[in-house]
Amino acid sequence: MNSRTTLRITGDTPRRRGEDRGRQARAGITRAWRVYEELFTTVAAANARTLDVPALALRCVGATRAWAPELVEEMEGVAEGAGVPFWTIAALNARTEILAEAGAPRTGECSTLVHGGDARTTGGQCWDWHDELADAWHLQTVTGDVHGFAGITEHGILAKIGVNEAGVGVLFNILGHREDAAGGVPVHLVARQVLGTAGSFDEAVGMLTSAPVSASTVLTVVTADRAASVELAPAGSAVVAPDGRGRLVRTNHFLTPALAAGELRGRRDPETYDRHRLLTERLRGHTGPFGPDALVSLLAAHRDDGAEVCCHAPAEGVLGGRWATLATVAVDPAERRLMVHDGGPCTAGPETWTRLEAPGR
Repeated sequence: MNSRTTLRITGDTPRRRGEDRGRQARAGITRAWRVYEELFTTVAAANARTLDVPALALRCVGATRAWAPELVEEMEGVAEGAGVPFWTIAALNARTEILAEAGAPRTGECSTLVHGGDARTTGGQCWDWHDELADAWHLQTVTGDVHGFAGITEHGILAKIGVNEAGVGVLFNILGHREDAAGGVPVHLVARQVLGTAGSFDEAVGMLTSAPVSASTVLTVVTADRAASVELAPAGSAVVAPDGRGRLVRTNHFLTPALAAGELRGRRDPETYDRHRLLTERLRGHTGPFGPDALVSLLAAHRDDGAEVCCHAPAEGVLGGRWATLATVAVDPAERRLMVHDGGPCTAGPETWTRLEAPGR
């Protein structure tokens, strides 16, 4: 079992849950913010842009307050508990949107698999991000909202990948659309709202398609007997169902033609298509649900295999260009359970997985 920190977040109001998170993650939030502050500046400068990060973060707060004001209250609690300015917590939760404003490249992000059909539905993914933020995430269980949930997230960010006590799981891949910017509800807060309040597949999909986002992502909803990816973009949303055998593969390009017409990165970055082709081919020969071992056998692929699904940061390079697979996650909604490996699938073994179960409210 790995030694990644697990935060047990509690509180009967959004503000109290936030305060609890802020107190527990205070040191981690400070470290993470230092990296993100530099990352925002570095990426913007590389693209000859300037950013007013506080203004962008607060613009996203305004959109969130109109959609789900309780999420703003929770972020206010995090800031109070951690002893940092509110806008820094808002900026951490809106990091995807702010990086879109900075013109960040999207090379080397996550790969997701879902297996359904005649067996119970399971899923999993690699979570790829900047290697400099390898110590800036944690495991968590959260209680006190409509539904308790468990998952992984970054310090100061309310949620990312997870599963709740109602058996609703969420997997996460970033996309890129030419209209991406800061100003809508941050995609990480959308994931948080699903995990904390959605009691069914239909509720989760309805919540996602109603979210007024300004940056693109695909959130894959997995329940015990159903799954679908919901593509979100400033230009609209679309639901992508599994194939006839219940299989679904997601990397970092749109699958819906109308949204793909505004693709920011896919047409010029073939690696997302390479990963999608490789994983689709591997999945054809797979039967049964995804346990950790099965997921590792599918996701452990490098450039010599035809696509870099399991991503390793180069020894050289600068902040903004050193991607790595920071975590490998298997989700079993029927069991309300996640298994998390700290690192890429090629380093996973029988003793490296941490088991998390969604707590009751």
